[in-house]
Amino acid sequence: MKMKLNLLILLAGIIVFAASCKQKSTADENLAPNVRKAKVEEVIQTSNYTYIRISEDGNESWIAVTKQDVKEGNSYYYEPGIEMNNFVSKELKRTFPSIVFVDKFSDQPIVAKITMADSLKGKQIASPKADIKVEKAEGGITIAELYASRDSYAGKTVKIRGEVVKFSPDIMKTNWVHIQDGTNSEGSFDLTITTNEVTKIGDVVIFEGVVAVKKDFGAGYFYEVIVENAKMLTNM
Repeated sequence: MKMKLNLLILLAGIIVFAASCKQKSTADENLAPNVRKAKVEEVIQTSNYTYIRISEDGNESWIAVTKQDVKEGNSYYYEPGIEMNNFVSKELKRTFPSIVFVDKFSDQPIVAKITMADSLKGKQIASPKADIKVEKAEGGITIAELYASRDSYAGKTVKIRGEVVKFSPDIMKTNWVHIQDGTNSEGSFDLTITTNEVTKIGDVVIFEGVVAVKKDFGAGYFYEVIVENAKMLTNM
């Protein structure tokens, strides 16, 4: 009786292990386009970013992600972003001959359903739509108005108020801000702004900058509309 019980426990363990391996294999097979898997060899934390030395197929390289807890020795999934050559980290006082800034980074497989639609369109994924309602700036326009008449605004200076939903500092020598104001034009509700100003998520701000359309920075960073070199007029 005891031997039979031990045998049943052993068989149950084998089944669970096999199911786990199969699930893991299936998840890896269904990774989103361009997603890669790497082992973390070294982690360097700074105030805004986590710098990570990774290894893939015997090759090592550096990537940077928004500051988060990353464990050396563990494997992670990521989607390559913008590569910077001879990038200088002022905080570390160190120059990286090559480093890739990564937006999507996870210890779980990044599967196709997360990014397939936007990858096929060749567009950057907007921040999720937030429950935001912001009044239009005096003499300014809304995000919906900008998207609806993007071609007429191309090359012109606009003023726009919104709430900050994402802030990524010091990439390609500028800061990247995503704002929303609650308006929507055919599914476009998130606006990307490049600026030297510093802000934080939750701030309601007014930016004034130059509109560019169909802007392609390479590495998959394509924007139908973006406001560049913007100045922050007020922070409310």
